[in-house]
Order: sequence, then structure tokens, then C-alpha cells
Amino acid sequence: MASNRAAKSGFAAEAQRKINSKYSEELAQECLEWVKQITNEDFSTSGEMDNFYEVFKNGTRLCRLVNIIKPGSVKKINESQMAFKCMENINAFLDVARTLGVPAQETFQTVDLWERQNLNSVVICLQSLGRKAGNFGQPGIGPKEAEKNVRNFTEEQLKAGQGVISLQYGSNKGATQSGINFGNTRHM
Repeated sequence: MASNRAAKSGFAAEAQRKINSKYSEELAQECLEWVKQITNEDFSTSGEMDNFYEVFKNGTRLCRLVNIIKPGSVKKINESQMAFKCMENINAFLDVARTLGVPAQETFQTVDLWERQNLNSVVICLQSLGRKAGNFGQPGIGPKEAEKNVRNFTEEQLKAGQGVISLQYGSNKGATQSGINFGNTRHM
């Protein structure tokens, strides 16, 4: 747990301050309100780091959240406050989050939450899970995910596109047979 660690100093303290500066209380509050809405549990939705950490530190609420999104996904939720049991809960949540479609780069390490190393990555993971929740019939948070939009062109359409003169450069001013020339040429 965070209270068992020695205070960081030097470069480590500077790195930790930089990580903590990325934390957004507004996004954290949005995540907490979303979790409260889905789980129907009563807890503070203040986005402050201390509150966010206290709400999620043992992983039980996270496990209940994914069990509501996808019933039966976490078989056993450990109610014990022992460190390894809490970390098992957090790991179980992360495994289910990945199976629900949260990309690996948007998940967090267990110590990011348990030892309060990087709460911003926990917020990012919950935001990503919130976008995926809509696919499972639950209310989501954040922007709606884009859907695949496959375009099928006929051979005739593809050939017609090859005959179009591209105006990508805006005009042919400055263009010569030797290529496009930006600005004045070098005079020797």
C-alpha cells in the first residue's frame, strides 16, 4: 500500500510529480459518477486523488463493476483487506477489462493503483472501459467509439479516380519539370 513506501526524493520525486500532474480531477470524477451509476453503490464521487484511491484501492468495486457489465466474469471477489488478495482483485479486473476490449496500452499495472503510483493510468483504463460498456448494454462515458465503415469501389470508380488531377499542392505555381520548388532557389 502507498503508506508502506518511503518518501521519494531526487529524480524519483520529480518523476512522480510529473506523473501526478497528468491526473485530471474532472475525468476522475466522471469515472466515479459512471461507476456509481452502474453499480448503484453509495460513495463519494469527488475527483480528488485521495478519494479516487480510497474508492478503488482494494479492487472489489472494480470487480463488481465488470461483473455488472459482463455477468460472471470475475468468479471470486476477495473481500479480505490483505495486500495480495486486494492485488488479486485488481488483476482480475484488468484481465476482464482486456477481454471486454480495453487495449493493453490503456490498462494499468496493479501497483499503479495499489501503491498509488499512477492513478492517471487507472482513470484512462476506466474511461476506455466506459466506452466499451455501451457494447454490453450498459451506459457509457466519453465519446462514442467509431464504427467500421468499409467502402467498396467498382473497377470503373477506381479508374475514374486515377484520371483526376490532384490539387493537393494548391496550384502548380513553383512546379517545374525538376519538381516542386518552395521559395527562392539558391544562386551561386
